[in-house]
Amino acid sequence: MPPGKVLQPVLKMKVDELFLCWLSESSTQAMLRDCLRRIQMPARAERGAGDAEQPGPRLAAAAPDPAWRPRECEGPGAPSPTPASTALPVGAASSARSGPPVRGPRRSGGTRVVQTRKEEPLPPAASRSIPTFYFPRGRPQDTVNIDAVITKIERTFAQFPHERATIEDMGRVAKACGCPLYWKGPLFCSAGGERTGSVSVHKFVAMWRKVLQNCHDDAAKFVHLLMSPGCSYLVQEDFVPFLQDVVNTHPGLAFLKEAAEFHSRYITTVIQRIFYTVNRSWSGRITCAELRRSTFLQNVALLEEEADINQLTEFFSYEHFYVIYCKFWELDTDHDLLIDAQDLARHNDHAISTKMIDRIFSGAVTRGKKVQKEGKISYADFVWFLISEEDKKTPTSIEYWFRCMDLDGDGALSMFELEYFYEEQCRRLDSMAIEALPFEDCLCQMLDLVKPQTEGRITLQDLKRCKLANVFFDTFFNIEKYLDHEQKEQASLLRESDSEGPELSDWERFAAEEYDILVAEEAAGDPWEDGYEAELSPMEQKLSALRSPLAQRPFLEAPGSLGAVELYEYECGDDDLPPS
Repeated sequence: MPPGKVLQPVLKMKVDELFLCWLSESSTQAMLRDCLRRIQMPARAERGAGDAEQPGPRLAAAAPDPAWRPRECEGPGAPSPTPASTALPVGAASSARSGPPVRGPRRSGGTRVVQTRKEEPLPPAASRSIPTFYFPRGRPQDTVNIDAVITKIERTFAQFPHERATIEDMGRVAKACGCPLYWKGPLFCSAGGERTGSVSVHKFVAMWRKVLQNCHDDAAKFVHLLMSPGCSYLVQEDFVPFLQDVVNTHPGLAFLKEAAEFHSRYITTVIQRIFYTVNRSWSGRITCAELRRSTFLQNVALLEEEADINQLTEFFSYEHFYVIYCKFWELDTDHDLLIDAQDLARHNDHAISTKMIDRIFSGAVTRGKKVQKEGKISYADFVWFLISEEDKKTPTSIEYWFRCMDLDGDGALSMFELEYFYEEQCRRLDSMAIEALPFEDCLCQMLDLVKPQTEGRITLQDLKRCKLANVFFDTFFNIEKYLDHEQKEQASLLRESDSEGPELSDWERFAAEEYDILVAEEAAGDPWEDGYEAELSPMEQKLSALRSPLAQRPFLEAPGSLGAVELYEYECGDDDLPPS
Protein backbone atom coordinates (compact mmCIF):
# COMPACT_ATOMS: atom_id res chain seq x y z
CA MET A 1 0.00 0.00 0.00
CA PRO A 2 1.41 3.44 -0.87
CA PRO A 3 2.58 5.44 2.18
CA GLY A 4 0.04 7.84 3.59
CA LYS A 5 -2.96 6.05 2.09
CA VAL A 6 -5.66 5.30 4.67
CA LEU A 7 -7.52 2.02 4.43
CA GLN A 8 -11.21 2.27 3.80
CA PRO A 9 -13.49 0.51 6.38
CA VAL A 10 -14.52 -2.34 4.05
CA LEU A 11 -10.94 -2.94 2.95
CA LYS A 12 -9.77 -3.01 6.60
CA MET A 13 -12.21 -5.79 7.39
CA LYS A 14 -10.82 -7.87 4.54
CA VAL A 15 -7.24 -7.24 5.71
CA ASP A 16 -8.16 -8.32 9.26
CA GLU A 17 -9.78 -11.46 7.90
CA LEU A 18 -6.67 -12.36 5.90
CA PHE A 19 -4.47 -11.72 8.95
CA LEU A 20 -6.53 -14.11 11.11
CA CYS A 21 -6.36 -16.77 8.40
CA TRP A 22 -2.59 -16.39 8.29
CA LEU A 23 -2.34 -16.50 12.08
CA SER A 24 -4.39 -19.73 12.31
CA GLU A 25 -1.97 -21.64 10.05
CA SER A 26 0.05 -24.32 11.90
CA SER A 27 3.26 -23.22 10.25
CA THR A 28 2.67 -19.64 11.37
CA GLN A 29 2.04 -20.70 14.96
CA ALA A 30 5.17 -22.91 14.98
CA MET A 31 7.23 -20.00 13.69
CA LEU A 32 5.83 -17.66 16.33
CA ARG A 33 6.53 -20.18 19.13
CA ASP A 34 10.10 -20.56 17.92
CA CYS A 35 10.57 -16.80 17.82
CA LEU A 36 9.09 -16.46 21.33
CA ARG A 37 11.42 -19.15 22.61
CA ARG A 38 14.42 -17.35 21.09
CA ILE A 39 13.33 -14.10 22.74
CA GLN A 40 12.94 -15.80 26.18
CA MET A 41 16.30 -17.67 26.14
CA PRO A 42 18.51 -14.65 27.07
CA ALA A 43 16.22 -14.03 30.05
CA ARG A 44 16.81 -17.60 31.29
CA ALA A 45 20.57 -17.05 31.06
CA GLU A 46 20.29 -14.02 33.35
CA ARG A 47 18.26 -15.88 35.97
CA GLY A 48 20.57 -18.96 36.15
CA ALA A 49 24.19 -18.09 35.38
CA GLY A 50 25.48 -21.54 36.63
CA ASP A 51 22.72 -23.69 35.19
CA ALA A 52 23.77 -26.63 33.02
CA GLU A 53 21.43 -25.51 30.29
CA GLN A 54 23.08 -22.10 30.04
CA PRO A 55 25.12 -22.96 26.95
CA GLY A 56 21.93 -23.64 25.12
CA PRO A 57 21.15 -20.08 24.02
CA ARG A 58 24.66 -19.48 22.80
CA LEU A 59 24.79 -22.69 20.85
CA ALA A 60 21.30 -22.21 19.51
CA ALA A 61 22.42 -19.13 17.75
CA ALA A 62 25.01 -21.11 15.86
CA ALA A 63 23.40 -24.56 15.33
CA PRO A 64 19.97 -26.29 15.62
CA ASP A 65 18.92 -27.79 18.99
CA PRO A 66 19.19 -31.47 17.93
CA ALA A 67 22.91 -30.99 17.27
CA TRP A 68 23.80 -30.74 20.97
CA ARG A 69 20.95 -32.42 22.90
CA PRO A 70 22.17 -36.03 22.26
CA ARG A 71 25.59 -35.20 23.78
CA GLU A 72 23.91 -33.74 26.82
CA CYS A 73 22.25 -37.11 27.49
CA GLU A 74 25.54 -39.09 27.55
CA GLY A 75 26.77 -40.84 30.75
CA PRO A 76 28.51 -39.10 33.66
CA GLY A 77 31.83 -40.59 32.67
CA ALA A 78 31.79 -39.24 29.23
CA PRO A 79 34.10 -36.37 28.41
CA SER A 80 32.65 -32.93 28.12
CA PRO A 81 31.77 -31.94 24.55
CA THR A 82 34.12 -29.55 22.89
CA PRO A 83 31.52 -26.87 22.03
CA ALA A 84 30.37 -26.76 25.67
CA SER A 85 33.90 -26.38 26.99
CA THR A 86 34.55 -23.44 24.73
CA ALA A 87 31.27 -21.73 25.49
CA LEU A 88 31.03 -22.34 29.25
CA PRO A 89 33.81 -19.97 30.35
CA VAL A 90 32.01 -17.07 28.75
CA GLY A 91 28.66 -17.82 30.40
CA ALA A 92 29.39 -19.78 33.58
CA ALA A 93 32.56 -18.07 34.81
CA SER A 94 31.13 -14.67 34.31
CA SER A 95 30.42 -12.70 37.43
CA ALA A 96 27.48 -10.37 37.93
CA ARG A 97 29.74 -7.46 37.08
CA SER A 98 30.80 -8.95 33.76
CA GLY A 99 27.33 -10.14 32.80
CA PRO A 100 26.08 -7.05 30.96
CA PRO A 101 29.02 -6.90 28.53
CA VAL A 102 28.34 -10.52 27.62
CA ARG A 103 24.60 -10.03 27.13
CA GLY A 104 25.19 -6.87 25.11
CA PRO A 105 26.92 -8.61 22.20
CA ARG A 106 24.20 -11.24 22.05
CA ARG A 107 21.46 -8.61 21.65
CA SER A 108 23.47 -6.59 19.16
CA GLY A 109 24.18 -9.74 17.15
CA GLY A 110 20.47 -10.43 16.84
CA THR A 111 19.82 -6.86 15.83
CA ARG A 112 22.44 -7.03 13.12
CA VAL A 113 20.74 -10.02 11.55
CA VAL A 114 17.37 -8.23 11.41
CA GLN A 115 18.87 -5.08 9.92
CA THR A 116 20.62 -7.06 7.20
CA ARG A 117 17.37 -8.67 6.17
CA LYS A 118 15.60 -5.32 5.93
CA GLU A 119 18.27 -3.74 3.72
CA GLU A 120 18.38 -6.55 1.15
CA PRO A 121 15.24 -5.61 -0.93
CA LEU A 122 16.08 -1.87 -1.14
CA PRO A 123 18.35 -1.03 -4.08
CA PRO A 124 18.22 2.80 -4.21
CA ALA A 125 21.02 3.03 -6.77
CA ALA A 126 18.78 1.71 -9.57
CA SER A 127 16.63 4.86 -9.67
CA ARG A 128 19.67 7.09 -10.13
CA SER A 129 20.82 5.22 -13.22
CA ILE A 130 17.80 6.29 -15.38
CA PRO A 131 19.20 8.49 -18.17
CA THR A 132 17.73 11.89 -18.95
CA PHE A 133 14.96 11.60 -21.49
CA TYR A 134 13.34 15.07 -21.52
CA PHE A 135 15.13 17.81 -23.43
CA PRO A 136 12.85 20.86 -23.83
CA ARG A 137 15.61 22.77 -25.65
CA GLY A 138 16.81 19.84 -27.73
CA ARG A 139 19.20 16.97 -26.98
CA PRO A 140 22.73 18.26 -26.31
CA GLN A 141 25.28 17.27 -28.95
CA ASP A 142 28.89 16.61 -28.06
CA THR A 143 29.99 17.14 -31.65
CA VAL A 144 29.32 20.89 -31.63
CA ASN A 145 32.53 22.91 -31.30
CA ILE A 146 31.30 26.28 -30.11
CA ASP A 147 34.73 27.93 -30.30
CA ALA A 148 35.15 26.89 -33.93
CA VAL A 149 31.74 28.35 -34.81
CA ILE A 150 32.56 31.61 -33.05
CA THR A 151 35.90 31.83 -34.86
CA LYS A 152 34.15 31.43 -38.20
CA ILE A 153 31.67 34.19 -37.28
CA GLU A 154 34.48 36.53 -36.26
CA ARG A 155 36.24 35.99 -39.60
CA THR A 156 32.99 36.87 -41.38
CA PHE A 157 32.56 40.07 -39.36
CA ALA A 158 36.15 41.03 -40.10
CA GLN A 159 35.15 41.54 -43.74
CA PHE A 160 32.63 44.27 -42.82
CA PRO A 161 33.53 47.93 -42.13
CA HIS A 162 34.36 48.43 -38.44
CA GLU A 163 33.32 44.79 -37.89
CA ARG A 164 29.65 45.79 -37.87
CA ALA A 165 26.99 44.03 -39.94
CA THR A 166 23.85 45.59 -41.39
CA ILE A 167 20.69 43.73 -42.38
CA GLU A 168 22.10 43.34 -45.90
CA ASP A 169 25.17 41.58 -44.47
CA MET A 170 23.27 39.17 -42.24
CA GLY A 171 22.85 36.58 -44.97
CA ARG A 172 26.60 35.82 -44.84
CA VAL A 173 26.50 35.86 -41.04
CA ALA A 174 23.60 33.38 -41.02
CA LYS A 175 25.61 31.03 -43.23
CA ALA A 176 28.60 31.36 -40.88
CA CYS A 177 26.30 30.35 -38.02
CA GLY A 178 25.15 27.31 -39.97
CA CYS A 179 21.58 28.60 -40.29
CA PRO A 180 19.28 28.91 -43.31
CA LEU A 181 19.50 32.20 -45.21
CA TYR A 182 16.18 33.62 -44.01
CA TRP A 183 17.15 33.32 -40.36
CA LYS A 184 19.07 36.53 -41.02
CA GLY A 185 16.19 38.74 -39.90
CA PRO A 186 15.72 37.01 -36.52
CA LEU A 187 19.50 36.93 -35.99
CA PHE A 188 19.75 40.65 -36.71
CA CYS A 189 16.88 41.60 -34.40
CA SER A 190 17.94 39.25 -31.59
CA ALA A 191 21.38 40.92 -31.51
CA GLY A 192 19.78 44.37 -31.22
CA GLY A 193 20.38 45.45 -34.80
CA GLU A 194 16.81 46.62 -35.32
CA ARG A 195 17.34 49.43 -32.80
CA THR A 196 20.77 50.60 -34.00
CA GLY A 197 20.69 49.69 -37.69
CA SER A 198 23.77 47.44 -37.35
CA VAL A 199 25.25 44.93 -34.94
CA SER A 200 28.84 44.67 -33.69
CA VAL A 201 30.83 41.46 -33.71
CA HIS A 202 31.16 41.39 -29.91
CA LYS A 203 27.43 41.75 -29.30
CA PHE A 204 26.54 39.17 -31.90
CA VAL A 205 29.12 36.65 -30.66
CA ALA A 206 27.86 37.02 -27.09
CA MET A 207 24.29 36.46 -28.25
CA TRP A 208 25.07 33.45 -30.45
CA ARG A 209 27.32 31.82 -27.86
CA LYS A 210 24.44 31.93 -25.40
CA VAL A 211 22.14 30.41 -27.99
CA LEU A 212 24.55 27.55 -28.71
CA GLN A 213 25.03 26.83 -25.01
CA ASN A 214 21.32 26.74 -24.16
CA CYS A 215 19.59 25.62 -27.38
CA HIS A 216 20.56 22.34 -29.01
CA ASP A 217 18.30 22.04 -32.07
CA ASP A 218 16.87 24.31 -34.74
CA ALA A 219 13.43 24.60 -33.13
CA ALA A 220 14.85 25.81 -29.81
CA LYS A 221 17.20 28.24 -31.57
CA PHE A 222 14.42 29.69 -33.73
CA VAL A 223 12.12 30.19 -30.76
CA HIS A 224 14.93 31.79 -28.76
CA LEU A 225 15.68 34.26 -31.56
CA LEU A 226 12.08 35.36 -32.06
CA MET A 227 10.53 35.17 -28.59
CA SER A 228 10.01 38.14 -26.31
CA PRO A 229 12.22 38.41 -23.18
CA GLY A 230 11.04 36.18 -20.38
CA CYS A 231 8.97 33.91 -22.64
CA SER A 232 9.53 30.35 -23.83
CA TYR A 233 7.03 30.46 -26.70
CA LEU A 234 6.11 32.51 -29.76
CA VAL A 235 3.03 34.67 -30.19
CA GLN A 236 1.79 36.14 -33.45
CA GLU A 237 3.58 39.47 -33.07
CA ASP A 238 6.94 37.71 -32.78
CA PHE A 239 6.78 36.63 -36.44
CA VAL A 240 6.34 40.14 -37.87
CA PRO A 241 10.06 41.16 -38.21
CA PHE A 242 10.94 37.77 -39.70
CA LEU A 243 8.17 37.90 -42.31
CA GLN A 244 8.81 41.56 -43.11
CA ASP A 245 12.37 40.63 -44.02
CA VAL A 246 11.04 37.82 -46.24
CA VAL A 247 8.73 40.29 -48.01
CA ASN A 248 11.58 42.77 -48.46
CA THR A 249 14.20 40.36 -49.79
CA HIS A 250 12.63 37.29 -51.39
CA PRO A 251 12.77 37.47 -55.20
CA GLY A 252 9.34 35.92 -55.55
CA LEU A 253 7.80 38.87 -53.66
CA ALA A 254 9.79 41.67 -55.29
CA PHE A 255 6.68 42.98 -57.06
CA LEU A 256 5.15 43.78 -53.65
CA LYS A 257 7.82 46.40 -53.09
CA GLU A 258 5.71 48.82 -55.15
CA ALA A 259 2.64 48.20 -52.98
CA ALA A 260 3.82 48.52 -49.39
CA GLU A 261 0.18 48.91 -48.30
CA PHE A 262 -0.30 45.18 -48.83
CA HIS A 263 2.70 44.04 -46.80
CA SER A 264 0.67 43.88 -43.61
CA ARG A 265 -2.14 41.93 -45.34
CA TYR A 266 0.28 39.33 -46.67
CA ILE A 267 2.11 39.06 -43.34
CA THR A 268 -1.17 38.65 -41.45
CA THR A 269 -2.21 35.88 -43.82
CA VAL A 270 1.06 33.99 -43.42
CA ILE A 271 0.99 34.34 -39.63
CA GLN A 272 -2.53 32.95 -39.44
CA ARG A 273 -1.55 30.03 -41.66
CA ILE A 274 1.45 29.34 -39.43
CA PHE A 275 -0.69 29.23 -36.30
CA TYR A 276 -3.42 27.30 -38.12
CA THR A 277 -0.96 24.52 -38.96
CA VAL A 278 1.64 24.62 -36.17
CA ASN A 279 -0.27 25.68 -33.04
CA ARG A 280 -2.10 22.39 -32.53
CA SER A 281 -3.01 23.29 -28.96
CA TRP A 282 -5.11 26.35 -30.02
CA SER A 283 -3.35 28.29 -27.26
CA GLY A 284 -2.11 31.17 -29.41
CA ARG A 285 1.43 30.25 -28.32
CA ILE A 286 3.80 28.14 -30.40
CA THR A 287 6.19 26.08 -28.29
CA CYS A 288 9.42 24.33 -29.26
CA ALA A 289 7.65 20.97 -29.21
CA GLU A 290 4.96 22.17 -31.63
CA LEU A 291 7.58 23.66 -33.92
CA ARG A 292 9.53 20.38 -33.98
CA ARG A 293 6.43 18.41 -34.96
CA SER A 294 5.62 20.77 -37.84
CA THR A 295 7.25 21.36 -41.22
CA PHE A 296 7.58 25.11 -40.77
CA LEU A 297 11.37 25.24 -40.38
CA GLN A 298 11.76 23.06 -43.46
CA ASN A 299 9.64 25.56 -45.39
CA VAL A 300 11.80 28.41 -44.09
CA ALA A 301 14.88 26.62 -45.41
CA LEU A 302 13.17 26.16 -48.79
CA LEU A 303 12.73 29.93 -49.12
CA GLU A 304 16.41 30.10 -50.03
CA GLU A 305 16.20 27.37 -52.65
CA GLU A 306 12.83 28.22 -54.24
CA ALA A 307 12.63 31.48 -56.15
CA ASP A 308 8.93 30.97 -56.92
CA ILE A 309 7.16 31.78 -53.66
CA ASN A 310 3.97 30.17 -54.93
CA GLN A 311 5.59 26.74 -54.83
CA LEU A 312 5.64 26.97 -51.01
CA THR A 313 1.91 26.36 -50.70
CA GLU A 314 1.85 25.44 -47.02
CA PHE A 315 2.60 28.92 -45.65
CA PHE A 316 4.12 31.51 -48.00
CA SER A 317 2.25 31.29 -51.31
CA TYR A 318 1.25 34.70 -52.64
CA GLU A 319 -1.47 33.13 -54.80
CA HIS A 320 -3.13 31.70 -51.71
CA PHE A 321 -2.97 35.08 -50.00
CA TYR A 322 -4.47 36.69 -53.08
CA VAL A 323 -7.41 34.25 -53.12
CA ILE A 324 -8.11 34.68 -49.40
CA TYR A 325 -7.94 38.47 -49.55
CA CYS A 326 -10.18 38.66 -52.63
CA LYS A 327 -12.77 36.45 -50.95
CA PHE A 328 -12.70 38.68 -47.90
CA TRP A 329 -12.89 41.84 -50.01
CA GLU A 330 -16.04 40.58 -51.73
CA LEU A 331 -17.79 40.08 -48.37
CA ASP A 332 -16.47 43.23 -46.68
CA THR A 333 -18.80 45.70 -48.38
CA ASP A 334 -17.84 48.72 -46.25
CA HIS A 335 -14.12 47.77 -46.44
CA ASP A 336 -13.39 48.29 -42.76
CA LEU A 337 -11.66 44.89 -42.65
CA LEU A 338 -14.43 43.56 -40.39
CA ILE A 339 -17.38 41.43 -41.45
CA ASP A 340 -20.56 40.60 -39.57
CA ALA A 341 -22.81 37.55 -39.72
CA GLN A 342 -24.78 38.86 -42.70
CA ASP A 343 -21.58 39.43 -44.65
CA LEU A 344 -20.24 35.96 -43.90
CA ALA A 345 -23.57 34.35 -44.79
CA ARG A 346 -23.10 35.57 -48.37
CA HIS A 347 -20.00 33.41 -48.76
CA ASN A 348 -20.34 30.93 -51.62
CA ASP A 349 -23.87 32.09 -52.38
CA HIS A 350 -25.30 31.41 -48.90
CA ALA A 351 -24.09 27.81 -48.90
CA ILE A 352 -23.51 27.68 -45.13
CA SER A 353 -26.51 27.45 -42.82
CA THR A 354 -27.44 30.36 -40.58
CA LYS A 355 -27.15 28.17 -37.49
CA MET A 356 -23.52 27.48 -38.29
CA ILE A 357 -22.87 31.16 -39.03
CA ASP A 358 -24.25 31.98 -35.58
CA ARG A 359 -21.96 29.38 -34.02
CA ILE A 360 -18.92 30.93 -35.71
CA PHE A 361 -19.79 34.31 -34.24
CA SER A 362 -20.49 32.81 -30.80
CA GLY A 363 -16.77 32.75 -29.96
CA ALA A 364 -16.35 28.98 -30.29
CA VAL A 365 -13.53 29.35 -32.82
CA THR A 366 -12.60 33.05 -32.66
CA ARG A 367 -10.43 35.11 -30.35
CA GLY A 368 -10.84 38.64 -29.16
CA LYS A 369 -13.66 40.61 -27.57
CA LYS A 370 -14.79 42.31 -30.76
CA VAL A 371 -16.76 39.26 -31.84
CA GLN A 372 -18.79 39.21 -28.63
CA LYS A 373 -19.13 43.00 -28.33
CA GLU A 374 -19.75 44.07 -31.91
CA GLY A 375 -20.64 40.78 -33.61
CA LYS A 376 -17.83 41.10 -36.17
CA ILE A 377 -14.81 39.01 -37.08
CA SER A 378 -11.49 40.28 -38.42
CA TYR A 379 -9.54 39.32 -41.49
CA ALA A 380 -7.36 37.07 -39.33
CA ASP A 381 -10.43 35.09 -38.24
CA PHE A 382 -11.62 34.87 -41.84
CA VAL A 383 -8.36 33.17 -42.86
CA TRP A 384 -9.11 30.35 -40.40
CA PHE A 385 -12.71 30.15 -41.61
CA LEU A 386 -11.93 29.96 -45.31
CA ILE A 387 -9.19 27.32 -44.99
CA SER A 388 -11.39 25.23 -42.70
CA GLU A 389 -14.37 25.58 -45.03
CA GLU A 390 -12.52 24.51 -48.16
CA ASP A 391 -10.54 21.64 -46.62
CA LYS A 392 -12.39 19.72 -43.91
CA LYS A 393 -9.92 16.82 -43.82
CA THR A 394 -7.06 18.39 -41.87
CA PRO A 395 -6.84 17.99 -38.07
CA THR A 396 -7.29 21.73 -37.47
CA SER A 397 -10.34 22.02 -39.71
CA ILE A 398 -11.94 18.97 -38.07
CA GLU A 399 -11.36 20.59 -34.67
CA TYR A 400 -12.72 23.89 -36.01
CA TRP A 401 -16.06 22.48 -37.13
CA PHE A 402 -16.32 20.08 -34.20
CA ARG A 403 -16.10 23.05 -31.82
CA CYS A 404 -18.88 24.75 -33.75
CA MET A 405 -21.19 21.71 -33.71
CA ASP A 406 -20.54 20.85 -30.04
CA LEU A 407 -23.24 23.13 -28.64
CA ASP A 408 -22.87 22.15 -24.98
CA GLY A 409 -19.08 21.80 -25.08
CA ASP A 410 -19.04 18.31 -23.57
CA GLY A 411 -16.53 16.97 -26.10
CA ALA A 412 -19.02 14.82 -28.03
CA LEU A 413 -21.72 15.36 -30.64
CA SER A 414 -25.04 14.02 -29.45
CA MET A 415 -27.95 13.03 -31.65
CA PHE A 416 -29.78 16.18 -30.51
CA GLU A 417 -26.95 18.39 -31.78
CA LEU A 418 -26.89 16.62 -35.12
CA GLU A 419 -30.65 17.00 -35.50
CA TYR A 420 -30.39 20.68 -34.54
CA PHE A 421 -28.19 21.41 -37.56
CA TYR A 422 -29.92 19.00 -39.93
CA GLU A 423 -33.33 20.65 -39.47
CA GLU A 424 -32.21 23.74 -41.36
CA GLN A 425 -30.74 21.58 -44.13
CA CYS A 426 -34.14 19.93 -44.57
CA ARG A 427 -35.92 23.27 -44.78
CA ARG A 428 -33.48 24.54 -47.38
CA LEU A 429 -33.86 21.38 -49.44
CA ASP A 430 -37.64 21.71 -49.31
CA SER A 431 -37.36 25.30 -50.55
CA MET A 432 -35.34 23.97 -53.49
CA ALA A 433 -38.04 21.36 -54.24
CA ILE A 434 -35.67 18.55 -53.26
CA GLU A 435 -36.93 15.78 -51.04
CA ALA A 436 -34.83 15.63 -47.90
CA LEU A 437 -33.77 12.37 -46.34
CA PRO A 438 -35.46 11.80 -42.95
CA PHE A 439 -33.17 12.46 -40.02
CA GLU A 440 -33.31 8.85 -38.83
CA ASP A 441 -32.07 7.60 -42.21
CA CYS A 442 -29.43 10.34 -42.44
CA LEU A 443 -28.28 9.48 -38.93
CA CYS A 444 -27.83 5.81 -39.85
CA GLN A 445 -25.73 6.82 -42.84
CA MET A 446 -23.53 9.12 -40.78
CA LEU A 447 -23.00 6.55 -38.03
CA ASP A 448 -22.00 3.98 -40.64
CA LEU A 449 -19.66 6.56 -42.12
CA VAL A 450 -17.96 7.61 -38.87
CA LYS A 451 -18.25 4.33 -36.89
CA PRO A 452 -18.06 5.93 -33.43
CA GLN A 453 -16.57 3.87 -30.62
CA THR A 454 -19.36 4.84 -28.19
CA GLU A 455 -22.91 4.32 -29.30
CA GLY A 456 -25.02 7.45 -29.46
CA ARG A 457 -22.18 10.00 -29.40
CA ILE A 458 -19.48 11.08 -31.87
CA THR A 459 -16.19 12.30 -30.46
CA LEU A 460 -13.40 14.31 -32.03
CA GLN A 461 -11.21 11.22 -32.28
CA ASP A 462 -13.97 9.39 -34.15
CA LEU A 463 -14.02 12.11 -36.79
CA LYS A 464 -10.23 12.25 -37.07
CA ARG A 465 -10.15 8.52 -37.74
CA CYS A 466 -12.86 8.88 -40.38
CA LYS A 467 -11.52 9.45 -43.90
CA LEU A 468 -14.71 11.24 -44.99
CA ALA A 469 -15.03 13.86 -42.26
CA ASN A 470 -15.74 16.46 -44.95
CA VAL A 471 -18.84 14.54 -46.05
CA PHE A 472 -20.04 14.37 -42.44
CA PHE A 473 -19.70 18.13 -41.84
CA ASP A 474 -21.14 19.18 -45.21
CA THR A 475 -24.20 17.04 -44.56
CA PHE A 476 -25.18 19.17 -41.59
CA PHE A 477 -24.38 22.77 -42.59
CA ASN A 478 -23.21 23.21 -46.23
CA ILE A 479 -26.06 22.68 -48.68
CA GLU A 480 -24.02 23.07 -51.88
CA LYS A 481 -21.33 20.59 -50.97
CA TYR A 482 -23.89 18.23 -49.49
CA LEU A 483 -25.65 18.02 -52.85
CA ASP A 484 -22.30 17.47 -54.59
CA HIS A 485 -21.52 14.57 -52.28
CA GLU A 486 -24.96 13.08 -52.86
CA GLN A 487 -24.28 12.93 -56.58
CA LYS A 488 -21.09 10.93 -56.03
CA GLU A 489 -20.93 7.35 -54.93
CA GLN A 490 -19.26 6.62 -51.62
CA ALA A 491 -16.74 4.39 -53.38
CA SER A 492 -15.52 7.29 -55.49
CA LEU A 493 -15.22 9.46 -52.38
CA LEU A 494 -13.12 6.81 -50.70
CA ARG A 495 -10.88 6.55 -53.76
CA GLU A 496 -10.29 10.29 -53.61
CA SER A 497 -9.43 10.14 -49.91
CA ASP A 498 -7.14 7.11 -50.30
CA SER A 499 -5.07 8.60 -53.10
CA GLU A 500 -1.38 8.69 -52.23
CA GLY A 501 1.58 10.58 -53.57
CA PRO A 502 1.94 14.31 -54.24
CA GLU A 503 -1.80 14.82 -54.64
CA LEU A 504 -3.07 18.35 -54.02
CA SER A 505 -5.05 18.90 -50.86
CA ASP A 506 -8.61 20.23 -51.04
CA TRP A 507 -7.37 23.68 -50.04
CA GLU A 508 -4.57 23.73 -52.64
CA ARG A 509 -6.97 22.59 -55.33
CA PHE A 510 -9.50 25.28 -54.37
CA ALA A 511 -6.87 28.03 -54.25
CA ALA A 512 -5.44 27.08 -57.65
CA GLU A 513 -8.89 27.05 -59.27
CA GLU A 514 -9.95 30.34 -57.70
CA TYR A 515 -6.70 32.04 -58.64
CA ASP A 516 -7.12 31.01 -62.27
CA ILE A 517 -10.67 32.38 -62.23
CA LEU A 518 -9.55 35.69 -60.74
CA VAL A 519 -6.74 36.07 -63.26
CA ALA A 520 -9.15 35.26 -66.10
CA GLU A 521 -11.56 37.90 -64.85
CA GLU A 522 -8.72 40.41 -64.76
CA ALA A 523 -7.76 39.53 -68.32
CA ALA A 524 -11.39 39.95 -69.41
CA GLY A 525 -11.44 43.43 -67.87
CA ASP A 526 -14.39 42.68 -65.57
CA PRO A 527 -12.91 41.82 -62.19
CA TRP A 528 -15.87 42.92 -60.11
CA GLU A 529 -19.58 42.74 -60.84
CA ASP A 530 -20.91 44.69 -57.88
CA GLY A 531 -21.57 48.11 -59.38
CA TYR A 532 -18.07 49.55 -59.64
CA GLU A 533 -17.32 51.91 -62.48
CA ALA A 534 -15.72 50.33 -65.49
CA GLU A 535 -13.11 53.07 -65.68
CA LEU A 536 -10.41 52.53 -63.07
CA SER A 537 -8.68 55.26 -61.14
CA PRO A 538 -4.88 55.57 -61.36
CA MET A 539 -4.53 53.88 -57.97
CA GLU A 540 -6.74 50.99 -59.04
CA GLN A 541 -4.81 50.66 -62.30
CA LYS A 542 -1.60 50.38 -60.33
CA LEU A 543 -3.05 47.71 -58.05
CA SER A 544 -4.64 45.91 -60.97
CA ALA A 545 -1.22 45.50 -62.51
CA LEU A 546 -0.14 43.70 -59.33
CA ARG A 547 -2.91 41.11 -59.62
CA SER A 548 -0.89 38.99 -62.00
CA PRO A 549 2.48 38.65 -60.25
CA LEU A 550 3.52 35.56 -62.18
CA ALA A 551 4.12 37.66 -65.28
CA GLN A 552 6.38 40.18 -63.54
CA ARG A 553 9.04 39.05 -61.10
CA PRO A 554 12.05 41.36 -60.86
CA PHE A 555 15.29 40.14 -59.39
CA LEU A 556 16.21 40.68 -55.76
CA GLU A 557 16.07 44.32 -54.70
CA ALA A 558 17.40 46.08 -51.67
CA PRO A 559 15.13 45.55 -48.65
CA GLY A 560 13.19 48.37 -47.14
CA SER A 561 12.82 49.15 -43.48
CA LEU A 562 10.93 46.76 -41.24
CA GLY A 563 7.30 47.72 -40.85
CA ALA A 564 4.85 47.20 -38.03
CA VAL A 565 1.82 45.02 -38.62
CA GLU A 566 -1.47 45.18 -36.78
CA LEU A 567 -2.67 41.60 -36.72
CA TYR A 568 -6.25 42.05 -35.63
CA GLU A 569 -7.15 45.71 -35.76
CA TYR A 570 -6.61 47.85 -38.85
CA GLU A 571 -7.00 51.53 -39.37
CA CYS A 572 -8.63 52.29 -42.70
CA GLY A 573 -9.06 55.65 -44.28
CA ASP A 574 -11.18 56.78 -47.18
CA ASP A 575 -8.91 55.06 -49.68
CA ASP A 576 -9.61 51.46 -48.68
CA LEU A 577 -7.39 48.99 -50.39
CA PRO A 578 -8.83 46.63 -52.98
CA PRO A 579 -7.09 43.26 -53.35
CA SER A 580 -3.82 43.32 -55.21
